[in-house]
Amino acid sequence: MPRYHLWTIGCQMNKAESHRIAGLLASAGFDAVGSFDDADLIVLNTCVVRQSAEDRIVGTLGLLERVKRNRPEVPILVTGCFASLDPAGLQRRFPHVDLFFGPGDYASLQDWLSSHGLLPDAPDEGCMRAAPGDDDAGVSAFIPIIQGCNNFCTYCIVPYTRGRETSREPEDVVSEVRNLVAAGVKEVVLLGQNVDSYGHDLPGKPDLADLLEMLDPIEGLERIRFLTNHPKDMSQKLIDAMARLEKVCEHLDLALQSGDNDMLHSMGRGYTVEHFAALVGDIRAAMPSVSISTDIIVGFPGETEKQFENTYAALEKLRFDVVHVAAYSPRTGTVASRKYADSISPETKSERLHRVEELQEQVAGTINSAYEGRVERILIQGTRKGRWYGRTRTDKLVFVSSEQPLMGQFVDVHITKTSPWALQGDLV
Repeated sequence: MPRYHLWTIGCQMNKAESHRIAGLLASAGFDAVGSFDDADLIVLNTCVVRQSAEDRIVGTLGLLERVKRNRPEVPILVTGCFASLDPAGLQRRFPHVDLFFGPGDYASLQDWLSSHGLLPDAPDEGCMRAAPGDDDAGVSAFIPIIQGCNNFCTYCIVPYTRGRETSREPEDVVSEVRNLVAAGVKEVVLLGQNVDSYGHDLPGKPDLADLLEMLDPIEGLERIRFLTNHPKDMSQKLIDAMARLEKVCEHLDLALQSGDNDMLHSMGRGYTVEHFAALVGDIRAAMPSVSISTDIIVGFPGETEKQFENTYAALEKLRFDVVHVAAYSPRTGTVASRKYADSISPETKSERLHRVEELQEQVAGTINSAYEGRVERILIQGTRKGRWYGRTRTDKLVFVSSEQPLMGQFVDVHITKTSPWALQGDLV
């Protein structure tokens, strides 16, 4: 039986697309293996959000040149955002790669496999839905619902690699979710670079709230999540649907990026700190138990100490459950890399990043301490270091020790210990 190795880096969208590729290859009779050297087919699914990611991909392609030299019959396929940068130029630069195809372009992959005798029959609809090989397989599944992004944030390369926004038909999403639930999936995570733009390009303009209404009644589906949200595009209709629909979890990923209006303008974010704070207030008014995570960039070109202090103050005031903080680094091909000098020193960026991390450790520790003594319903998704782990509806990571086979089950856990990063407890 032929074997494949699928190498994936990047966001949840990449992981979802890799699951579909794995399903397609499984339907063609391929088995997954853990190394390039053992594979009869190699697929790289790539990310170029940061320059470091692109450098890692280039290094991996260099290693694969040796594989191709020793075993020229092994096809090497590359997808993801890297493959969209300049396919013709990449083919000249990396002639040992057999195919570059864009993110989510499964038709090109199927055509190539078929033309090389590796996919004799057209796969049925279900084969592209499988997610084999992960701890979470059969429990929680990523579902891309919209590709691309129309928000040209000055620091971001994604609109240039994934293109303009293209939504899937809601009936197609519903059908996929039904198939996954029939296969044992209990939770779905709807994905997009900006899920709040879902449907604006479809006939009748169904939006994300409408899609949630269609998914909520599916029998056997227990939980629905979605990400990532854009503050300027999130509607009150969506907030109301979240609060009302039983299966939609009380968790949001909502990127602030900066707590200073001038910085937000330079970033091209399209909203103000005041708008963002009002939105968070509306969300918490509708769902008092909601958890909110956010993203912050420190050291963006021109960021003064005062502007950083504005971000720090916003974080103190808004008190997020999770803050993903990154120091700005220029990304070739973006507006920011052309327009702004990378003027903040690495030492200042590092100092600001650590200050945010220290603040967030205190905030998250306080928020999570309120869970101690409570009983939370957890969907068990796997094991780490001999303990089961799962998540609450509010996306809190929970660890529990048990000799019972709990994979994929909902269990009630009495929370006995908390930290800024996770909760621990005992089975009820």
